[in-house]
Amino acid sequence: MAKNKTGFFCGECGYESIKWLGQCPSCKAWNAFCEAPITKKGGSSLNKGLAASLPIKIKDVSLETDERVTTGISELDRVLGGGIVKGSLVLVGGDPGIGKSTLLLQMCERLSGKNISVLYVSGEESERQIALRSERLGGKFSDMLLFCETDIEKIEAAIETEKPEVVIIDSIQTMYSSKADSAAGSISQVREVTQSLLRISKGLSVSVFIVGHVTKEGTVAGPRTLEHMVDTVLYFEGEDVASYRILRAVKNRFGSTNEVGVFDMGQAGLREVGNPSEYMLKGMPENAPGSVVACTMEGSRPILVEVQALVCQTNFNFPKRTTAGADFNRVNILIAVLEKRLGLNLGNCDAYVNVAGGLKINEPALDLAIVSALISSYRNRESKGKIIAFGEVGLTGEVRGVNLAKLRIEEAAKFGDNLIIIPKVNYTKDIPCKVLPVSNIRELMDII
Repeated sequence: MAKNKTGFFCGECGYESIKWLGQCPSCKAWNAFCEAPITKKGGSSLNKGLAASLPIKIKDVSLETDERVTTGISELDRVLGGGIVKGSLVLVGGDPGIGKSTLLLQMCERLSGKNISVLYVSGEESERQIALRSERLGGKFSDMLLFCETDIEKIEAAIETEKPEVVIIDSIQTMYSSKADSAAGSISQVREVTQSLLRISKGLSVSVFIVGHVTKEGTVAGPRTLEHMVDTVLYFEGEDVASYRILRAVKNRFGSTNEVGVFDMGQAGLREVGNPSEYMLKGMPENAPGSVVACTMEGSRPILVEVQALVCQTNFNFPKRTTAGADFNRVNILIAVLEKRLGLNLGNCDAYVNVAGGLKINEPALDLAIVSALISSYRNRESKGKIIAFGEVGLTGEVRGVNLAKLRIEEAAKFGDNLIIIPKVNYTKDIPCKVLPVSNIRELMDII
């Protein structure tokens, strides 16, 4: 008979302790320990139907390219690194209602159309609810299997019986295992269920997608070890007031973590955005003071976004600084550089910086666009056409080079004959369009 006792687990990294601790010795997180039962199990942990693996020599390991299955959604394939790898375990997290289940349901439609067997396991919805949602999305899921169950042992049996190629678990917080004596969604349950899914994925070569709820901090609920156990971690991001959604990979054992996918949420589900720059610049005012376009890199994809700045006389004893979409501390540093190096009297002015569209950017290449927008708003001068700028600004006012400058320039050139300001160190003679290289922000005073 199994012997149970209580232990304490860190909710961030999964560190175990026999007593409660204020700070985790492993990840240094404060007040992260939760009490949960510990179950000691005897015997072999190998499930029936899963073949035992044996050690092999490293020279006998096949180095052939992983076999991938394309999902039919190019933006999702881009983030996954080219498609679904056989036997992979993928975790998809995001805020409630952001579109996680919608994205996976649309993926199932594409896979079913390719005669790929799919099992959709839901612990939150009934078969009728899923069928109604699939009808609203306009999909044909005639060959997709539905299984509304929360017991992981029954789910394992169904996978071994049906032998699907792709399995969707929606969501991991609703699943439970009889091997852990705690409520569904607890640290011990999430860890036990994930270990079972990991054995299934690797033992039967089944690609498993897990939907995970997130906390108010934006991380996946449950122990941090959940993200370490899976092969790929995807986060679905977006603002409630914006229709666009961004799928970002924060961990990927089979591809780059620098790729993002852009989607547009509508009544008929998620629609791929093939040209994010045009989508982000939609509705941009013409020749308005304080409006500058920045070229940021999301992975290997350049995206143009509008940076807006508003500088006005303050009515308070202390000037107000507000940012949306840009790093607050970085904007304060750039304002200090403008005051010191260019002599702009911003100490008596409120400054507001906004990245239009709700996109959040922390890339240093955004500096030159922010500085240009602040100067334009402070001087209240209208520009002739769009100003596109990218580059990092140092504390001495120098403009430093950025990576992938050629891709940024090519993307900027697609939007007509605009003023493109780049760092001088990134300038080469083979640039296919007319650009204006600068080495110091003082040169911007003669341009803007």
